[in-house]
Amino acid sequence: MKAISFSGLSLLCSRTDEEAMCRVKTHDDHGEFDRLVARWEQPIRRLCVRMTGDVHRGEDLKQETFVRLFEKRKDYQPTGKFSTFLWRIALNLCYDELRRQNRRRETLSSGGEGEICDVAAEAPGPDARAATSEEGEIVRKALLQLPEMYRAVIILRHYEDMKLAKIAEVLEIPEGTVNSRMAEALARLSRMLEPRLKASPFPQPKPNPVIVPKESCVL
Repeated sequence: MKAISFSGLSLLCSRTDEEAMCRVKTHDDHGEFDRLVARWEQPIRRLCVRMTGDVHRGEDLKQETFVRLFEKRKDYQPTGKFSTFLWRIALNLCYDELRRQNRRRETLSSGGEGEICDVAAEAPGPDARAATSEEGEIVRKALLQLPEMYRAVIILRHYEDMKLAKIAEVLEIPEGTVNSRMAEALARLSRMLEPRLKASPFPQPKPNPVIVPKESCVL
């Protein structure tokens, strides 16, 4: 009988994210938790950096996300997608951070912008298709001017390549609301970018019911 290689055995024994999270929930399995962190730390980092515009705070929020994930492990429902549970934790932490930033801006008369991380090479997005790095920076700064509810749908759709139904699930809102937020976000970005760029790197909204081209989802 042919021996099974260690790599083949590992493949046979590999678990889905949902199965791994169930192990974390029921057995406090740190090995499975470490594997989940390794699988998801870069997508979560990208999200946090793009939502806050600050590379250092984004890194901190990534770490906080996984701390919170372990703390909330008993809340995970096996019938749900692990990715939805994780994205939701990360976004809620980003929202909390943005509200703290807004409160600080209200009390301080001066202050500088956070350092913006150039993650285009890690995760190709609309700004990666801009003609120059200067134009890419313009797009990123415009994105940071959007209210958080519009910024989130743009980041999840155009940078993380989520389908609208998945975004609706993560944000816990109807898909129609995602559509309307996407249309408003793209319209606002277009108004900000058109005076400064020859062409917006974001697809323009189309007449309803189709707003954003359907593409395959990487999740």
